[in-house]
Amino acid sequence: MTIASKKALPLWSRFALALVALFVFTAGGAGAQTTDAPQENFVKSHYTKYEFRIPMRDGKKLFTAVYVPKASAFPGDAGPYPFMMDRTPYSVGPYGEDQYPHNLGPSDEFEKGGYIFVYQDVRGRWMSEGEFKEMTPHIDDKGPKDTDNASDTHDTIDFLLKNIPNNNGKVGIWGISYPGFYTSASMIDSHPALVAASPQAPMTDLFKGDDAYHGGAFMLSANFGFYAFFSPGHNPEMPHPTVGFDFGTPDMYRFYLNAGSLENLEKQYLKGSNWLFVDQMKHDTYDSYWEARNLAPHMKNVKCAVLVVGGWYDAEDLSGPYKTFYSTSKLNPETPTTLVEGPWVHGGWARGDGSHLGDVQFNAKTSEYFRANIQFPFFEHYLKGKGAAQPKAVVFETGTNVWRSFDSWPPKVAAKKTLYFHAGGKLSFEPPTEASGVDSYVSDPARPVPFVGYTTDTVPQRYMVDDQRFASYRPDVLVYESEILTEDVTIAGPIAPKLKVASSGTDSDFDVKLIDVYPENYPNPEETGRPNKRILDTPPLQMGGYQQLLRGEPMRAKFRSSWEKPEALTPGKMTDVDFDMPDLFHTFRAGHRIMVQVQSSWFPLTDRNPQTFTDIPSAKPEQFVKATEQVFHQKDAASGVEVLVMPAP
Repeated sequence: MTIASKKALPLWSRFALALVALFVFTAGGAGAQTTDAPQENFVKSHYTKYEFRIPMRDGKKLFTAVYVPKASAFPGDAGPYPFMMDRTPYSVGPYGEDQYPHNLGPSDEFEKGGYIFVYQDVRGRWMSEGEFKEMTPHIDDKGPKDTDNASDTHDTIDFLLKNIPNNNGKVGIWGISYPGFYTSASMIDSHPALVAASPQAPMTDLFKGDDAYHGGAFMLSANFGFYAFFSPGHNPEMPHPTVGFDFGTPDMYRFYLNAGSLENLEKQYLKGSNWLFVDQMKHDTYDSYWEARNLAPHMKNVKCAVLVVGGWYDAEDLSGPYKTFYSTSKLNPETPTTLVEGPWVHGGWARGDGSHLGDVQFNAKTSEYFRANIQFPFFEHYLKGKGAAQPKAVVFETGTNVWRSFDSWPPKVAAKKTLYFHAGGKLSFEPPTEASGVDSYVSDPARPVPFVGYTTDTVPQRYMVDDQRFASYRPDVLVYESEILTEDVTIAGPIAPKLKVASSGTDSDFDVKLIDVYPENYPNPEETGRPNKRILDTPPLQMGGYQQLLRGEPMRAKFRSSWEKPEALTPGKMTDVDFDMPDLFHTFRAGHRIMVQVQSSWFPLTDRNPQTFTDIPSAKPEQFVKATEQVFHQKDAASGVEVLVMPAP
């Protein structure tokens, strides 16, 4: 058998190549590892590159780059080789059969392990034909010419099996973030040759907890920053140099506050140039647009083994891995499905060593461990028949900083308990007994609570574990804190705030943060001497009393009863605001305290709630009003945060 005919593409500028490499690094594609020249030479000396335009069932052709091991490239392993596939909207560059990326596969182990690597521009992106759709809706009952990501993957695999020699008939697929979504979508109605899939940080339900909205609140800074560069293309087209968006200031808080409403932001800066952002902004309830793009209900007929990967501190797609794992496990109980969660940011397991995030140390090279001991063995097992299968859940326990394995997630032994709010800012597992109890604060949209305590021009990934002392000092933030713990408390699984609130406004946000408070005598890193007043440079990091954010989520009160039909608050009337926050596996160590903070803005991480029941994207300046917020903590109206607590060892 010979390699099928193909048409080489012209070379393009070095600048554009560098730009696409950046996109692919961000997405977790072929260039996801930082490398040097010798590694680039390794790829070129060990693989032959081919480029194809693979026809789909509707006649559209998808651009695909295939890297095949050269004869005698790997002594002792002459093949046949399995396929490793990555489907991406971020470009499979560099283009041209004589142009090679610095790396292949999810990690270095694969590049040297004997695989055929396949990278594909998804439908409607870059050099692939067809129409691009945001999170292309899955079609459960297809006609002969109907296409979605499952069918495009199926047709691609058919082509590869027939036209690429020396393959062993098995295919694996992986991807991070948007490519993670394409991985999830590709394994529905699995092609018989697709035997292993790893959706990593997959977008699953954009409105309910992934990139677009959290708790009905628009993820302002991340969304605008993303769609300032991710715009509709005119495919087929090569990636081309672009000019980055000029915010005019390094202070995102100031920029978004001055911009006003979301509609003003779009009119003043994007000016109708990106319908993708407009779609995100305009669909601010859970309507048919979002329902069609929720992949979770469609995760059926998954026949391949699945390794779902996520990070406890993923600022972009935190909930997607859990929803993918839960739905795949429920709808395909016989399919081997594993959840892996580590102390990582978005895609952090694919780069770096994973030993720390911001000021928080994990005392282990968690990313290196994952790549060598979890991810590579998973694909080796199912694609080459080596080693053993993974357990149901492999998760890193923060606080104690150890890897743990379970036969279910959440662990069956974890029991529901509630951390109740009490008078005087107290927090405990005991419910309040007082006949009356309420705390209040004034929320002012003109002075929203910032989400970090420093000036930033982006959404820094470290904010997910940042010190929250700056917020605890504000009068518009309620703080509830436990006594010093006399023994370890370990929580595992989802977190559920259950609030009894009232507002003087007709709508409000309630942002809840779960925090680990370090002992006051906690040592500083590499402390060399006694602190003194002679601080002339960067201020020293003071870890004593550090308030480490563990989990935080907003909830827009108008969605308290329905995501589809928002309902105004009745000023002054007590109401329930209950919601869910993504899973966590953390141990509060003895000597620490547990803290919960409650506030009504988190800016510009989320857009401002005008605290008037209205169409928020087009809200007028006069509709942004102060509101007095009340949080109740009494016997018949107890507020708190429900967690799953592991039994004491």
